[in-house]
Amino acid sequence: MFQNKNLQELVKKYREKKLAHAYLLETNDIELATKDIKELIKIINCNEEFKENCPNCNLCNLINKNNLPSLKIIEPDGTSIKKNQVEALKIDFGTKPIYSKYNIYIIKNAEKLNSSSANSMLKFIEEPTDGIIGFFITNNKDVMIDTIKSRCQSMVLQYKNNSILTKMGVSKEQYEKYVMVIKSYLTNLYSTNLINNKKEVLSIFPERKDIENLLKIILEIYYQYLEKLMNKKYDEELTKIYELNLPLPIIIKNLQIIATTIEDLSYNVNIELLLDKFVIEMRDTNG
Repeated sequence: MFQNKNLQELVKKYREKKLAHAYLLETNDIELATKDIKELIKIINCNEEFKENCPNCNLCNLINKNNLPSLKIIEPDGTSIKKNQVEALKIDFGTKPIYSKYNIYIIKNAEKLNSSSANSMLKFIEEPTDGIIGFFITNNKDVMIDTIKSRCQSMVLQYKNNSILTKMGVSKEQYEKYVMVIKSYLTNLYSTNLINNKKEVLSIFPERKDIENLLKIILEIYYQYLEKLMNKKYDEELTKIYELNLPLPIIIKNLQIIATTIEDLSYNVNIELLLDKFVIEMRDTNG
């Protein structure tokens, strides 16, 4: 279930009724850590003994789609997490949850809290309310405000940095075929011509798993450009597949769209309609 087994310790704490009100998670992979935390949230909110792929309620589906009212995920708006985002969280969690046991918030890239948002968040965790749990996820806890760090229990979540081929489990030949299609697809995606998903993609890769792999590679391309713009270590080979000349806020919005589309693929949705929606949303962010 968890890609990082350290989180089993939090499952144990939950069963012992010893969960803290706030955790600071330092990781080398924000997205994998977020995914693992969402799995933990399923366990601690389950009204019965949690089982994967359980059909008894809609809780896991709501969590997967980020539609559970008592789960709030906050990430940087542009280059920082702003005070109004924290204030909105306080308002949302002013009442007890209806569909789950806990109100839970996840702060992604928590080091991006600016001074005003950090102070607002500090007031939120200084006097913790029963039934509210927070997870601050960061790849650099050293730049976090000390007063917030001191009020959280810390944990390290390290993930293996495998190559994209290894992570996807595809051959080099198949990967190169994906890359060839992606180059054409992204070029047409941002052109003024109407893109025909059926012609561009589905005629070559009609299987759902192939579409998922294509989108995962596109996600990695955008993510590596994000790392590059933030002056962090990035995979140069992935950035060479397609040159992105987009500002940081647009890349972040595009990453959100791509990730949501990949998640939606796991459900029984019409692939053609989903890809058409993907194109429209990606173009809208680019103006």
